[in-house]
Amino acid sequence: KGLLILEYIESEALTSNEIKNESTLKKIIYLLKIVHKKIPFYFNGPTMIFWVFHIIRDYAHTLKENNSSYVPIIGKLIEDLVVLEKAINRCDIIFSHNDLLANNILNDGTKLWLIDWEYAGFNSPLFDLGGLASNNEFSKDQENFMLEEYFEKKIYDHLIYQYQAMKCASLLREAMWSM
Repeated sequence: KGLLILEYIESEALTSNEIKNESTLKKIIYLLKIVHKKIPFYFNGPTMIFWVFHIIRDYAHTLKENNSSYVPIIGKLIEDLVVLEKAINRCDIIFSHNDLLANNILNDGTKLWLIDWEYAGFNSPLFDLGGLASNNEFSKDQENFMLEEYFEKKIYDHLIYQYQAMKCASLLREAMWSM
C-alpha cells in the first residue's frame, strides 16, 4: 500500500563504501553527466527548479508557522544561508537528481540506475556532487577526485569554495528537512 513501482530492476542498492570505490565513483560520475546534460532533451513542459536556498527559506517559514521548537535558531540558520548563497554567486544550471543517497543508486550487475526522482529538477551540478559526498562521508581526497573527474580538469580554489558552500547548503537542507 502506498508504493508505486514503474519497473522492477533486479538489483542491489549501493553502499557508501561501494560508492567510495574509485571505479564505482567513476561510473556514478559518468551517469550524473548523462543526467545533467541529456535528460532535459527528453521531456516537454514545465519542470521544477530545486534551488536549495529557496527550499531552506520555505522550510524556515513552515517551522515558524507551526511554532516549531527550532524557531529560536532559525534566524541564525538563515543568516548562514545568506552567506552560503553569496558564496555560490553564479553557477551552471543543469537537470539534477538532488537526492544522491546510497540507497538511490542501484547496481544490476551491468549498469547503475538512479531511482527516487521526487526532488529532481534544475539546479547546480555542485548540489548533486555535494550531496553525493556528504551523504557518503567522502574524505577530502575522494571529494577532489570526484570534482576532477566530473569537471575533467584540475580543480581550482574558487570552484572548491563554491562546492563547499553548496555542500554546506545541502547539509543545512537535510537538517532543516528533519526539523
